[in-house]
Amino acid sequence: MTVRLRPHHLLCLLTYVGRGYTPAFTANFDAIASRLNSGEEVEIVHGLDEICAALAGEEEAHCGGDSVTERDRQAARDLSLLLDAPIAAGARFSLDAERLTHMRAAFAEGTVRAACTGCDWSDLCETVAGGGYGNARIEGPAGSARRA
Repeated sequence: MTVRLRPHHLLCLLTYVGRGYTPAFTANFDAIASRLNSGEEVEIVHGLDEICAALAGEEEAHCGGDSVTERDRQAARDLSLLLDAPIAAGARFSLDAERLTHMRAAFAEGTVRAACTGCDWSDLCETVAGGGYGNARIEGPAGSARRA
């Protein structure tokens, strides 16, 4: 099985600590975190993904908006450079401890945060990154990628 994610959600999962838009959103993200921690592969998708699924039916859902599409573009660009691999629809890879540590270090340094500009969650993510990702729910299969 694979976890289908849009590019900017690769950044969101780095600092996910169990808070979200709604209880259903949080429960869904917790289930995705568990799947990633058990070693499921990520597949990059264009548009709505498994994280968006919990909000897709809401009237005010922002998942399909232009600003979110721009976040995906920026995240794909920055993460492709960081990981030296294309982050584009159809790309598949694992979020092992080494990759998570590398991504978290870049996030903490601010080098992959262009997609986060204007996000309502930026302050929380800054706090989580600044605290060494200690409460982050995504650990990777080896369970050793929290500290950057």
